[in-house]
Amino acid sequence: MKVGIPRGLLYDQYHPFFTRFFTELGAELAVSPPTNRAILDAGIQCCVDEACLPVKVFHGHVSCLKAQCDLLFIPRIMRLYRGEYICPKFCGLPEMVLNSIYGLPETITEPFYADSMAGLRKWALRAGARITRDRRRIKAALEAAIAEQLRFKTGYDDQGYPIRVALAGHPYNLYDTFINMNVRKKLNRLGIGVVTEESMDEEEMAPEVASLFKKPFWTFARKTYGFISASVAGKRVQGIVYVSSFACGIDSVILELVRDRIGDFPMLVLKIDEHTGEAGVDTRIEAFADMLERSGRVEDHHSPHGQRLSCCESPV
Repeated sequence: MKVGIPRGLLYDQYHPFFTRFFTELGAELAVSPPTNRAILDAGIQCCVDEACLPVKVFHGHVSCLKAQCDLLFIPRIMRLYRGEYICPKFCGLPEMVLNSIYGLPETITEPFYADSMAGLRKWALRAGARITRDRRRIKAALEAAIAEQLRFKTGYDDQGYPIRVALAGHPYNLYDTFINMNVRKKLNRLGIGVVTEESMDEEEMAPEVASLFKKPFWTFARKTYGFISASVAGKRVQGIVYVSSFACGIDSVILELVRDRIGDFPMLVLKIDEHTGEAGVDTRIEAFADMLERSGRVEDHHSPHGQRLSCCESPV
């Protein structure tokens, strides 16, 4: 049995769990290659126009895999934390894919609730039954997958740069370097380090989220708001770079909340879709870097302590 796993959406965060689970069941894996132009074009061709860029890219990964596997895994990730959900498109992702791409093999689309062991076991038994009827083996595979995921670390926390920015947004916009045109590398070249929410404990974000009149319903909204707000309040960064997919409903809300919280603190919002040109992104990042460098010089001019390095110099 060969199981196909698309390298899209939350793959970068949870691939240790899913790949270990299916491997422990004896399945051979077929994983799509990193996002490229051909995958994006395939996704655009078969996905509905109204979908955001990451969902279109996911369709492209599925299209790439459909002839390479016996069983296709389409993760219907519903919940990672109690009382929260991911995104409406995640809830209906299998239906979007199944109704948009023809000639697919059999699929695994069971709802995935990771906020409790009971939810994980329910998913594992249903998904694993497509490969084996041995319930003991399925439970052992689940335990191995959980252990593998717990050992996995992701995120950026660049050290040694004279200027650092909080790189925020949905994970699949931050870690798919084709989608975001390798924004981290562009910033590093300008002498700017980046830090992402994985470097911050949930306890540090919680007070900022609690200050809202209502707890966000979506996990991405809660974590992004808490991370940005805590980073600014703790003076951990000199700026914010927010990577957002065009037409993302969650981002349209969270960006307004963030702007209200941070005031005139420097923030660059990069809206991306399939039409975004790299030259325009480069220009905006360079202008933002220049602004941060200039504002740093102004601050140091009024400070009795030391001077900052130019953001065009090499980090110490």
